[in-house]
Amino acid sequence: MNDSVERRSVTSPQRFKPYPSYKDSGVEWLGEIPFGWRIERADSFLRYDKVQIEPSAITHDLVFHYSIPSVQETGDGMLEALSEIDSAKLRLEGKRLLVSKLNPRKGVVIIASERDVPTLCSTEFVPLDVRGADLRWAMYLYIAETTRQRLSAVVRSATRSHQRAEVSEIVKLWHGVPPQTEQRAIAAFLDRETARIDALVAKKERLIELLQEKRTALITRAVTKGLDPTVPMKDSGVEWLGEIPAHWEFERIKWVAQMVSGHTPDKKVVSYWQGGDIPWVSLADTSQLREVDYIATTAVMTTSDGIAHSSAHVLPEGTVVFSRDATIGLCAITRDGMAVSQHFIGWVCGPRLRPEYLLFVLRSMTQDLERLTMGATVRTIGMPDVKGLVTPIPPFEEQDRIVCEVLRGRARIDALLARVRDAIDRLKELRTALISAAVTGKIDVREEVA
Repeated sequence: MNDSVERRSVTSPQRFKPYPSYKDSGVEWLGEIPFGWRIERADSFLRYDKVQIEPSAITHDLVFHYSIPSVQETGDGMLEALSEIDSAKLRLEGKRLLVSKLNPRKGVVIIASERDVPTLCSTEFVPLDVRGADLRWAMYLYIAETTRQRLSAVVRSATRSHQRAEVSEIVKLWHGVPPQTEQRAIAAFLDRETARIDALVAKKERLIELLQEKRTALITRAVTKGLDPTVPMKDSGVEWLGEIPAHWEFERIKWVAQMVSGHTPDKKVVSYWQGGDIPWVSLADTSQLREVDYIATTAVMTTSDGIAHSSAHVLPEGTVVFSRDATIGLCAITRDGMAVSQHFIGWVCGPRLRPEYLLFVLRSMTQDLERLTMGATVRTIGMPDVKGLVTPIPPFEEQDRIVCEVLRGRARIDALLARVRDAIDRLKELRTALISAAVTGKIDVREEVA
């Protein structure tokens, strides 16, 4: 479905008429509300229902737990073993509206239902018993951008990642409240429209998965099979590699690139780290290594003193660095002289191997690397397995052609990925705008669900 068709299949707030008349709410941040709506404090139609319970008071082996991470990731709680619950929780009885007091700007809000096993939620949620109002309307009210902005304006805690809204701010917030029949109409309208938008977002997220698979396949195909589909092939004898062009060679990487293990200078010695000017690749650079082909800066720098008094080495520009712990197989090419931690290997390519070609070969090994780490409690690849890694070796000029073709093909796919991600962002912005416009009375949706 192209963008123009999708735009016609969902509705923007601008397509709806406003209410016939408005009045001043008397609340500065709310502004005007439709004539016929009331201004009420939230505790006039909802009640804070706090029932705290210790895990030791629960006799069941399983509980259903609403945590902020699970709601953010899946939109629901999770069935968990009681043994995994190690702190006090709130007990839920009946349907409750859960509003996160942690980082209210993110709007983590859900309607929780009681299950057949004890139903709990994190103490970072505020459980609300909604009475005298429509439950789903109340949910959209607390998801709305206007409500999130207001709660974000009154948070406490100086730490940006742990800002909390007081319970009193959540339950004593002033709102414009329509009659209940109108609340139900607004909720029904938003159920329908957000479902349409969510379906489109899901389709586009699936498209992203397919494009990423195509991106990986393009790289793997080029570095393991070459660019000419008509050339004779031979069996490499390496399971993940399969057949390769008959005129190619293959070797263990350590025979065509110098393998250098990393090291960490003593963290307790200030002179090894203070004022450091030697980039030092570590697990702190994981997010960067997921995105780049070349690494030029690092999160941590060491000093020449640190290098001199440790087993670390300054590796030359053009070294392929490779993570063998935690997130396995992240790699990039150094732009300058750099050292690496013990969680990394550095490969200094010899005259038969281009660093860029080796980079793409390593990124094609994902399944094989997964096999080597399978079953490990701490994800790592041992040095014997690292030393056993194999690379195909096309002629030098062919490596250059393969790298150029991979870069061109990847750029085309990345451009498509960017367009799809932009479309997802626009759809999510539209969803947010619709919810806010409907629950604040900026648009009149009563006829839409008549």
